[in-house]
Amino acid sequence: MGAAMRAHDWTNSPLGVPDHWPQPLKTLVGVLLAADQPMFIGWGPDHILLYNDGYAPMLADRHPLALGRPFFDVWPEVQTELTPLFDAVSRGEPVHMSDLSLDLDRPGRGREAHFAFSYTPVRSEAGTVEGLFCACTETTEHVIAERQSSAARDRLFAMTRDLFGVATFEGNLKTINPAWATVLDRTHEELTSRPFAEIIYPDDLATTAEVVETLMRGEPVHQFHVRLLKADGTPIAFAWSAVPDAVPGSGIFYTVGRDITEDQNREEMLRQSQKMEAVGQLTGGLAHDFNNLLTGMMGNLELLQMRVARGRTDDLDRFISAAQGAGRRAASLTQRLLAFSRRQTLDPKPTDVHRLIRGMEDLLTRTVGPETAIVVADASDLWPAMIDAAQLENALLNLSINARDAMPGGGRITIEAGNKRLDQRGALRHDMDPGDYLSICVTDTGTGMEPQVIERVFEPFFTTKPIGQGTGLGLSMVYGFARQSGGQVRIYSEVGMGTTVCIYLPRYHGEPVNDAPDGSPSGQIKAGGETVLVVDDEATIRHLIDEVLDEQGYTVIGAGDGAAGIKVLQSGARIDLLITDVGLPNGMNGRQVADAARSLRPGLKVLFITGYAENAAVGNGYMEPGMELLTKPFTIEALSMKVADILKLSPST
Repeated sequence: MGAAMRAHDWTNSPLGVPDHWPQPLKTLVGVLLAADQPMFIGWGPDHILLYNDGYAPMLADRHPLALGRPFFDVWPEVQTELTPLFDAVSRGEPVHMSDLSLDLDRPGRGREAHFAFSYTPVRSEAGTVEGLFCACTETTEHVIAERQSSAARDRLFAMTRDLFGVATFEGNLKTINPAWATVLDRTHEELTSRPFAEIIYPDDLATTAEVVETLMRGEPVHQFHVRLLKADGTPIAFAWSAVPDAVPGSGIFYTVGRDITEDQNREEMLRQSQKMEAVGQLTGGLAHDFNNLLTGMMGNLELLQMRVARGRTDDLDRFISAAQGAGRRAASLTQRLLAFSRRQTLDPKPTDVHRLIRGMEDLLTRTVGPETAIVVADASDLWPAMIDAAQLENALLNLSINARDAMPGGGRITIEAGNKRLDQRGALRHDMDPGDYLSICVTDTGTGMEPQVIERVFEPFFTTKPIGQGTGLGLSMVYGFARQSGGQVRIYSEVGMGTTVCIYLPRYHGEPVNDAPDGSPSGQIKAGGETVLVVDDEATIRHLIDEVLDEQGYTVIGAGDGAAGIKVLQSGARIDLLITDVGLPNGMNGRQVADAARSLRPGLKVLFITGYAENAAVGNGYMEPGMELLTKPFTIEALSMKVADILKLSPST
């Protein structure tokens, strides 16, 4: 363009020859020709056009003839739009525009054109405005591409079933896509005119509040679950992501929600399938173990019967002991199964867990052996828990044995307990309710586990140990105990790095009860004429209790169901103790019998016996004073001691 200007005939131009141009014009021409950005100068009343190489492509076929001509002779189609802008510059006012849309006639190009530019007044040495200087950029391609992209977004915004929205921190929806109205059966006006809290499922309001607080701190939140209510009150589950606006203080955030109802249905179907697979595995393992135990019991009893029939009474204790041992193992297996299924009968009491753990140190040290170090790190201010202390002891013993077995060359087991408060989000991650919990973690430095093993460790009869070295019920029993106690179990493991198993138990708000052995010596217990009513639908159990208690001097009255027991209680017979099975036929369970008995005879002592019971049947583990529990199968000695304890009898020595 410098060469073109030098070759141009300026003789008849309003500007005259370049040697006579005013100094401000010469200076601007030098700036213009040295620049890459598109620039032009409009000089004098007619805005005679001078421009650089960067501006030439904008002119298309009007270049190079545009040089030295009045601006609106070159661009007549934009005179109406640009005249007010040029007039403003003539008055000394600069003009800046980020997007000016013009209709231009340029061969080979669309008529729509867009520019970003600045018009600056150019003054003479006397200070009057003599022209304008323009630095500009054509943005046509960018604007059209952005418009097309925006149109695609708008189509997606309108077509998708995901919920897109812009909301305020005050709790209102400003902008929503049509899916909101379609999915929720509500009108657009209703959704944008009411606080969005009104359409949130009540149980999820706390989660929503926590998310909004996080967004207000400028932090995004992803993959949180909040249910929305349809017009008929039906909740729909959504997985959401939300981000705050990039402009601080704008008071808005952007959110998108995906309906996960079908996903949850598929997950539930998968869970049901996995449950059926687990039931099959459980049944197979149960049949195998019980058949072995039954063979041991029945075989030894048959041998005992044969020996007695032949008059051979020597060495009978061997067969009796073997049958009893098989029976005890069967009872233990049943207890573990009930623990896994959260159906074992617990005896929860306010427990000082710190004291319980410290009291187990010696036992655990002896159990794991000298090659394994036990380190206990628990807080002395540990909260108490409402639990069955014996079951927690069993759980810690199981976890310590597993940890030892994972370290065949020895290692370190750390038992760490502390107080933990879970908020809504933390509780959601742990699949628990928010609140205060005790965290009791057992960590080893052993071989660790692979992810596919971790997924199955709580299944009944699943074990990685060699045949004969593990039942596969240890961790399932720990899991069942924690869940039945209102808590949770979580496992963290990495191959070669070790394993941590954490039991979470709800905090008990109150003082723990420290049970101490009463020091009562074992021995033959003699009754003083007390009468015991036994209610059990199993005749063999009634006869067993009758034989045991009759031998010790009690008077025993038997009843086959709750109605028969109530009739005895309504009579004038003396009754000092009611022993009742929890699971009874004909419409009354053991707890209902006990409650009816106490209404007839206030303060009557009650002993529940059960082999399997829903917690609700014995008051969810909270029994009234004078009520005790004995789990089947029980020994004769255990029955005798429990009855004597309830009636406050002392054994004779």
